[in-house]
Amino acid sequence: MSEGTARPARLGRGGGLRVTALGGGHGLSATLAALRHVTTDVTAVVTVADDGGSSGRLRAEMGVLPPGDLRMAVSALCESSEWGEIWRDVLQHRFRTGGELDGHAVGNLLLVAIWELLGDEVAGLDLIGRLLGAAGRVLPMSTTPLEIQADVRQRDRPDAPPLLVRGQSRVAVTSGIVEKVRLVPEDAEACPEAVAAVRDADWVILGPGSWFTSVMPHLLLPGMAEALRTTRARLALTLNLSSQPGETAGYSAADHLRSLCEYAPDLRVDVVIADPSAIEDLDDLVACARMLGARVLLRQVGVGDGTPQHDPLRLAAAYRDAFEGILGDVGETTR
Repeated sequence: MSEGTARPARLGRGGGLRVTALGGGHGLSATLAALRHVTTDVTAVVTVADDGGSSGRLRAEMGVLPPGDLRMAVSALCESSEWGEIWRDVLQHRFRTGGELDGHAVGNLLLVAIWELLGDEVAGLDLIGRLLGAAGRVLPMSTTPLEIQADVRQRDRPDAPPLLVRGQSRVAVTSGIVEKVRLVPEDAEACPEAVAAVRDADWVILGPGSWFTSVMPHLLLPGMAEALRTTRARLALTLNLSSQPGETAGYSAADHLRSLCEYAPDLRVDVVIADPSAIEDLDDLVACARMLGARVLLRQVGVGDGTPQHDPLRLAAAYRDAFEGILGDVGETTR
């Protein structure tokens, strides 16, 4: 989708823009918390490759989708009322027993139970959303549990053949350099409702989040990648506030865009949202954004205490500016 292509805005529920946010974990939760201040029509599409913690245990034992990131997304959209917040706390509560239930989140167990009763992951998520009065919908990227595999080069042995690292939990903390990442099975089907949410959106949001294990998987799943390439929605990429120890250690903001070009050379992005404190070389970032057809929107979106966490209100203001086309006098960057 070329820069400047006109796309008519469509009104969603309550007159807001239709926004679909892609990701997983804490990064997606930050996006959803911000979007609640901007529009009443939000859909979250969540990665389903987690194999660690409570989610990994349930996945291994029962063959279900890993529920943790889905639970976090529903919780981030809970109704702003005593009812919604109580149920959010119930879903997020973890048992501390020293026994077999230790570490399990109540919401993970509840989701798996509902999936067993209904036999339908999407219907189960919709039911949990109604229970919490969620201000939006949560969908899995695929209804097939996925595995992330990466070819990782050892930093202390750069000439040695890359190692195969399997599993999201291991790729996320690798001490090596991630050279290539893939999904298994490679031909898994994308969730039809998730594909429709991307196609029907006015805006699609990628990031922030763990780059190779939460953000990039959406571009590796064939059905989702095709939807992102062909949607008439505008696309915003929200950059992280810092590189992550492990999978993106040493990555600059521009390096993230270079890897995006490598994995999705046909993808066109409209705006890249970045915090000035996380930019090492603005010229490099702008040049990489141009390769994607994107402009750069510089906004302070961190919490302000030095920790790499997004502030919901600041991020909401950045999204609002992006959606309204407030990109500065030059049209490429704004401070």
